[in-house]
Amino acid sequence: QVQLVESGGGLVQAGDSLRLSCAASGHTFSSLAVAWFRQAPGKEREFVAAIGWDGRTYYKDPLKGQFTTSGPFTISRDNAKNTVYLQLNSLKPEDTAVYYCAALVRTNGVVTTRRAGEYESWGQGTQVTVSS
Repeated sequence: QVQLVESGGGLVQAGDSLRLSCAASGHTFSSLAVAWFRQAPGKEREFVAAIGWDGRTYYKDPLKGQFTTSGPFTISRDNAKNTVYLQLNSLKPEDTAVYYCAALVRTNGVVTTRRAGEYESWGQGTQVTVSS
């Protein structure tokens, strides 16, 4: 059973930065693919970024609905600390949401999807609020 705990959220002003952390336990961390999602009030949960066991990163392609190799935020992982990070720079009020990390276990560390329903373990979320 994978346990995920997010931290690092808060109230910031537009243009500020935050670094979110997702600490994992209960499973071999290096064999997990981990993603960040976010959910704003009244909206569906949306994919932000994912990272594979080997550090390969995947971001949401807003035009094609697939993956792209870069995004407005940066995902990274530290396998020695069992932690995945999401660096949020140049935050905007529309980035206000609860940010969740989620893990894929069955794919042995390979990112295969951006669909929330296919991720097997979830954290409780961390609130990010950006004021204008």
